[in-house]
Amino acid sequence: MQVRLAGIKQESVTDGAGLRAVVYFQGCPHHCPGCHNPESHDPQGGYWADTDEILDLLCSNPLIDGITLSGGEPLLQPQAALALARGARQRGKNVWVYSGFTLPAILRDPFKRAVLEYTDVLVDGEFILAERDLSLPYRGSRNQRLLTPAAWQALDN
Repeated sequence: MQVRLAGIKQESVTDGAGLRAVVYFQGCPHHCPGCHNPESHDPQGGYWADTDEILDLLCSNPLIDGITLSGGEPLLQPQAALALARGARQRGKNVWVYSGFTLPAILRDPFKRAVLEYTDVLVDGEFILAERDLSLPYRGSRNQRLLTPAAWQALDN
């Protein structure tokens, strides 16, 4: 499956717990002031890549604990995000997803929601410059939440 990317970082310790590989999706509707990846906003920017090739590259490193889907907005390309999340899990890696959409909005969309089946941690919510806090682990502003499957399962009950 093809995905439009802004880039790939093969090793990161800032985009989730442990040593991670990060896939930066191209295209973002949120346009958050102060975004650290503004070049990823244009949905026509970036380049095309194959999800299987990305997984082969990133998951071949035995030191990588997991992959992080970031952006841009990974849930604008939910089928590609699903392919990457599922493939990473099948290869024994954990999955973090950074999304400007909130959990309730994700749960209302069946395509976005499907990605959560293979997600270990969701960081939800837009980056808000006025709530920026560099002391927070793995997120940029106080409104953003670190959510695990228990959070979305609780909303389903």
